[in-house]
Amino acid sequence: MDVLDQLGALREGTMSRRAFNKSLMSVGLVTVAMPLLPSRSRAAAEDHATYFTWGGFDIPDYFEEYVEKHGELPNFSTYGSVEEAINKLSSGFVADIAHPCMTDVPRWASTGLFQPVDTSRLSNWGDVIPDLYDLPFNMQDGKPWLVPFEWGQTSVAYRTDLFELEGEESWDMLWDPRYAGKLGSLGAGGDVWWCAAIKAGVAFDEIHTDAAFERISAVLREQRPLIRMYTDDTTSLDTALAAGEIVASMAWNSSVVTLQAQDVPIAFAQPKEGALTWVCGMMLHAEAPKLDSAYDVLDSLISESAAVFNMRYYGYGGVNRKAFDSFSDDELKNLGLARNPADVLDAGHFGTPQTAEWDRRMTETWEKIKLGF
Repeated sequence: MDVLDQLGALREGTMSRRAFNKSLMSVGLVTVAMPLLPSRSRAAAEDHATYFTWGGFDIPDYFEEYVEKHGELPNFSTYGSVEEAINKLSSGFVADIAHPCMTDVPRWASTGLFQPVDTSRLSNWGDVIPDLYDLPFNMQDGKPWLVPFEWGQTSVAYRTDLFELEGEESWDMLWDPRYAGKLGSLGAGGDVWWCAAIKAGVAFDEIHTDAAFERISAVLREQRPLIRMYTDDTTSLDTALAAGEIVASMAWNSSVVTLQAQDVPIAFAQPKEGALTWVCGMMLHAEAPKLDSAYDVLDSLISESAAVFNMRYYGYGGVNRKAFDSFSDDELKNLGLARNPADVLDAGHFGTPQTAEWDRRMTETWEKIKLGF
């Protein structure tokens, strides 16, 4: 679609604002804010909760219910990685809600910065799929630390017209010397270390051992000369794939959905060794300044409309069971999703929580490897 066609699709609601902005950025254009949601009486910014989240999740499409109630969006603050997020929160930054992943829960909860969520205050909680939150380390006295928001896979996105596949799809694709200088990777250790463990054949229940650190470090150092870019900015990653600057990269579901919508020939590999699978969501600050507003933010994020948007435009699994009624089985298959999340999550390697000490060692080691050491 050209820009005018995309603008029409945006107005008709068949294209997300995020996809529209990404498309424009890919050709060197930017947008200014355009109101797409109804506006009621305006409240001051200090009357709203602050949502601390990954860049790209601070968009109106997730907050229809919140805007319907409050007339405008909550406040946002964004980060590029969970390591950056927890460091900022530990340094005294207070946001009512933060957006980590399930593997971060024990470590984040141990900081004393968060409180379990009273789900009786969430009108949509009864529609949330229990398999996505009912894990022993996530529950305290029947209350979850993390309210799920999205689930999916980390795998290899590759240009089907530029990457010649030899044999089965595999993590080896990101270690293929034929494409030295044309491969990309996510930047934060949160994904990279686990995916490298799969590549190295390290079982996740052994990932804390010294032997595992040596094997994972070795494969990442082997890969380092082949990588053109490390980034957690999905816009930069998607743009590089669209332009052919890189031909394959570690990526999340959203990159493939976004690029396919732009008619870029791209596939999301199903590695023979298995993909990394995950669940992410929201944690409530122990001293949330705007607690009532924070619960409204949580309720909006687990609504049916937010889940439909997540699935249709990002390719992430929705957490509200009602959302699945908006998709046929074929549509779900094309998105790499399933009506039963366990069918996808259990087919790959689901990350397991680690200690804060492990996380510091992993992050420090990974940062050195990225710098070439």
